[in-house]
Amino acid sequence: MSKALTLLLFIAMCLQLIKPLGYPGLRQRRDFWKIAVFAIAVMMVTVLVRR
Repeated sequence: MSKALTLLLFIAMCLQLIKPLGYPGLRQRRDFWKIAVFAIAVMMVTVLVRR
């Protein structure tokens, strides 16, 4: 599941660079870093839950 989520977030980052997604906070191309921060936070939660 975590690999699928990682892949989906990576695809979202690529799409954000090509054409902004338009969601609040993701209206400009340079906002792709916010998806990366969210991905890191989700991965940290996943690691904590698995322990």
